[in-house]
Amino acid sequence: MSASASVSPSTSGSPWTPGPPSASGSATAAPTQGDLLDFVRRTAADAALIDSLPLDPEGRTWVRLEGPGGSEAWLIGWPPRTGTGWHDHADSVGAFLTARGELKEHSLAARLPTDGWKSLELTEGVDRERRLPAGRGRSFGRHHVHEVLNESPDRHAISVHAYYPPLPRIRRYSRAGSVLRLEQVERPEDWQ
Repeated sequence: MSASASVSPSTSGSPWTPGPPSASGSATAAPTQGDLLDFVRRTAADAALIDSLPLDPEGRTWVRLEGPGGSEAWLIGWPPRTGTGWHDHADSVGAFLTARGELKEHSLAARLPTDGWKSLELTEGVDRERRLPAGRGRSFGRHHVHEVLNESPDRHAISVHAYYPPLPRIRRYSRAGSVLRLEQVERPEDWQ
Protein backbone atom coordinates (compact mmCIF):
# COMPACT_ATOMS: atom_id res chain seq x y z
CA MET A 1 0.00 0.00 0.00
CA SER A 2 1.41 3.38 -0.94
CA ALA A 3 -0.38 5.22 1.87
CA SER A 4 1.55 5.85 5.03
CA ALA A 5 0.84 8.14 7.94
CA SER A 6 3.17 11.11 8.15
CA VAL A 7 1.76 12.77 11.28
CA SER A 8 0.08 11.57 14.44
CA PRO A 9 -3.72 11.49 14.63
CA SER A 10 -5.14 14.88 15.49
CA THR A 11 -8.36 16.41 16.72
CA SER A 12 -7.20 20.03 16.83
CA GLY A 13 -6.49 22.51 14.08
CA SER A 14 -7.60 21.63 10.58
CA PRO A 15 -7.64 18.25 8.86
CA TRP A 16 -5.92 20.14 6.07
CA THR A 17 -2.86 21.14 8.09
CA PRO A 18 0.12 20.93 5.78
CA GLY A 19 2.56 18.10 6.46
CA PRO A 20 5.97 17.35 5.05
CA PRO A 21 6.33 17.54 1.28
CA SER A 22 5.74 14.39 -0.70
CA ALA A 23 8.72 12.16 -1.30
CA SER A 24 7.61 11.83 -4.91
CA GLY A 25 10.02 13.14 -7.50
CA SER A 26 9.12 16.32 -9.33
CA ALA A 27 9.44 14.54 -12.70
CA THR A 28 6.11 12.74 -12.27
CA ALA A 29 2.98 14.05 -13.94
CA ALA A 30 0.39 15.79 -11.79
CA PRO A 31 -2.27 13.32 -10.64
CA THR A 32 -5.66 13.60 -12.33
CA GLN A 33 -9.06 13.37 -10.65
CA GLY A 34 -9.12 9.73 -11.79
CA ASP A 35 -5.71 9.07 -10.22
CA LEU A 36 -6.91 10.59 -6.94
CA LEU A 37 -10.11 8.51 -7.02
CA ASP A 38 -8.08 5.34 -7.66
CA PHE A 39 -5.82 6.25 -4.74
CA VAL A 40 -8.70 6.81 -2.27
CA ARG A 41 -10.35 3.59 -3.45
CA ARG A 42 -7.17 1.52 -2.90
CA THR A 43 -6.45 3.22 0.42
CA ALA A 44 -10.00 2.68 1.73
CA ALA A 45 -9.63 -1.04 0.97
CA ASP A 46 -6.68 -1.26 3.41
CA ALA A 47 -8.61 -2.56 6.46
CA ALA A 48 -5.56 -2.35 8.76
CA LEU A 49 -5.07 1.34 7.93
CA ILE A 50 -8.78 2.13 8.37
CA ASP A 51 -8.83 0.28 11.71
CA SER A 52 -5.76 2.22 12.89
CA LEU A 53 -7.55 5.59 12.97
CA PRO A 54 -8.45 6.52 16.56
CA LEU A 55 -12.04 7.72 16.73
CA ASP A 56 -13.19 10.52 19.03
CA PRO A 57 -16.85 10.52 20.12
CA GLU A 58 -17.10 14.29 19.80
CA GLY A 59 -14.81 15.60 17.08
CA ARG A 60 -13.40 14.56 13.75
CA THR A 61 -9.98 12.89 13.78
CA TRP A 62 -7.51 12.71 10.92
CA VAL A 63 -4.16 11.38 9.82
CA ARG A 64 -2.12 12.76 6.95
CA LEU A 65 -1.31 10.18 4.26
CA GLU A 66 1.24 10.09 1.47
CA GLY A 67 -0.82 10.78 -1.67
CA PRO A 68 0.17 10.11 -5.27
CA GLY A 69 2.34 12.56 -7.23
CA GLY A 70 2.73 15.12 -4.44
CA SER A 71 -0.98 15.28 -3.61
CA GLU A 72 -2.31 15.97 -0.14
CA ALA A 73 -4.24 13.04 1.36
CA TRP A 74 -6.13 12.41 4.59
CA LEU A 75 -7.82 9.61 6.50
CA ILE A 76 -10.71 11.24 8.39
CA GLY A 77 -12.99 9.89 11.16
CA TRP A 78 -16.47 11.39 11.49
CA PRO A 79 -18.43 11.02 14.76
CA PRO A 80 -22.21 10.69 14.49
CA ARG A 81 -24.03 13.87 13.41
CA THR A 82 -20.95 15.84 12.30
CA GLY A 83 -20.12 17.67 9.10
CA THR A 84 -17.84 20.14 7.39
CA GLY A 85 -20.15 23.03 6.62
CA TRP A 86 -20.19 24.53 3.11
CA HIS A 87 -16.70 24.99 1.64
CA ASP A 88 -14.57 24.57 -1.46
CA HIS A 89 -10.96 23.59 -2.06
CA ALA A 90 -10.12 26.53 -4.34
CA ASP A 91 -7.76 25.57 -7.15
CA SER A 92 -7.35 21.92 -6.14
CA VAL A 93 -9.06 18.93 -7.74
CA GLY A 94 -9.93 16.13 -5.38
CA ALA A 95 -11.55 12.84 -4.58
CA PHE A 96 -12.95 11.18 -1.49
CA LEU A 97 -14.43 7.81 -0.67
CA THR A 98 -16.27 6.44 2.34
CA ALA A 99 -14.33 3.54 3.84
CA ARG A 100 -16.75 2.79 6.68
CA GLY A 101 -20.25 4.00 7.54
CA GLU A 102 -22.05 6.42 5.23
CA LEU A 103 -21.51 10.05 4.31
CA LYS A 104 -23.83 12.45 2.57
CA GLU A 105 -22.67 15.22 0.27
CA HIS A 106 -24.63 18.34 -0.65
CA SER A 107 -23.05 20.16 -3.58
CA LEU A 108 -23.77 22.89 -6.08
CA ALA A 109 -23.94 22.11 -9.79
CA ALA A 110 -22.84 25.61 -10.70
CA ARG A 111 -19.48 27.25 -11.25
CA LEU A 112 -19.17 30.17 -8.86
CA PRO A 113 -16.97 33.21 -9.42
CA THR A 114 -13.59 32.46 -7.88
CA ASP A 115 -13.05 35.84 -6.22
CA GLY A 116 -14.59 39.28 -5.74
CA TRP A 117 -17.92 38.39 -4.15
CA LYS A 118 -19.35 38.08 -0.65
CA SER A 119 -22.92 36.96 -1.31
CA LEU A 120 -24.64 35.13 -4.17
CA GLU A 121 -28.25 34.27 -4.90
CA LEU A 122 -28.32 30.68 -6.15
CA THR A 123 -30.73 29.73 -8.90
CA GLU A 124 -33.18 26.83 -8.67
CA GLY A 125 -31.89 23.45 -9.70
CA VAL A 126 -28.24 23.86 -8.64
CA ASP A 127 -28.49 21.69 -5.52
CA ARG A 128 -27.25 18.12 -5.67
CA GLU A 129 -27.34 15.45 -2.99
CA ARG A 130 -25.33 12.24 -2.98
CA ARG A 131 -25.27 9.40 -0.46
CA LEU A 132 -21.92 7.68 -0.20
CA PRO A 133 -22.07 4.38 1.69
CA ALA A 134 -18.88 2.40 2.33
CA GLY A 135 -17.05 1.76 -0.93
CA ARG A 136 -18.56 4.73 -2.79
CA GLY A 137 -16.80 7.96 -3.54
CA ARG A 138 -16.41 10.70 -6.07
CA SER A 139 -13.94 13.04 -7.64
CA PHE A 140 -14.43 16.74 -8.26
CA GLY A 141 -12.88 19.65 -10.08
CA ARG A 142 -11.60 23.02 -9.02
CA HIS A 143 -13.89 25.33 -7.04
CA HIS A 144 -16.32 22.51 -6.17
CA VAL A 145 -18.62 23.85 -3.41
CA HIS A 146 -19.99 21.21 -1.05
CA GLU A 147 -20.63 20.08 2.48
CA VAL A 148 -20.05 16.55 3.75
CA LEU A 149 -22.06 15.06 6.62
CA ASN A 150 -22.26 11.94 8.76
CA GLU A 151 -25.98 11.93 9.56
CA SER A 152 -25.93 8.68 11.50
CA PRO A 153 -27.22 9.13 15.05
CA ASP A 154 -24.90 6.44 16.43
CA ARG A 155 -22.20 5.30 13.96
CA HIS A 156 -18.83 6.77 13.07
CA ALA A 157 -17.89 7.06 9.42
CA ILE A 158 -14.35 6.97 8.03
CA SER A 159 -13.28 8.41 4.69
CA VAL A 160 -10.16 8.90 2.58
CA HIS A 161 -9.53 12.23 0.79
CA ALA A 162 -6.90 13.40 -1.71
CA TYR A 163 -6.28 16.83 -3.30
CA TYR A 164 -3.93 18.16 -5.95
CA PRO A 165 -2.27 20.53 -5.82
CA PRO A 166 -2.00 20.48 -2.02
CA LEU A 167 -4.68 22.81 -0.71
CA PRO A 168 -3.75 26.45 -1.37
CA ARG A 169 -6.80 27.69 0.52
CA ILE A 170 -10.26 26.70 1.65
CA ARG A 171 -13.18 29.07 1.38
CA ARG A 172 -15.93 28.58 3.96
CA TYR A 173 -19.51 29.62 3.30
CA SER A 174 -22.78 30.00 5.14
CA ARG A 175 -26.05 29.24 3.45
CA ALA A 176 -29.57 30.50 4.17
CA GLY A 177 -32.06 29.24 1.59
CA SER A 178 -30.79 30.30 -1.81
CA VAL A 179 -28.23 32.80 -0.46
CA LEU A 180 -24.61 31.65 -0.22
CA ARG A 181 -22.24 33.92 1.70
CA LEU A 182 -18.46 33.79 1.78
CA GLU A 183 -17.54 33.81 5.48
CA GLN A 184 -13.84 33.01 5.66
CA VAL A 185 -10.81 32.21 3.52
CA GLU A 186 -8.28 29.88 5.18
CA ARG A 187 -4.72 29.47 3.94
CA PRO A 188 -2.14 26.87 4.98
CA GLU A 189 -0.41 29.34 7.31
CA ASP A 190 -3.72 29.66 9.20
CA TRP A 191 -3.69 25.91 9.97
CA GLN A 192 -0.36 25.80 11.75
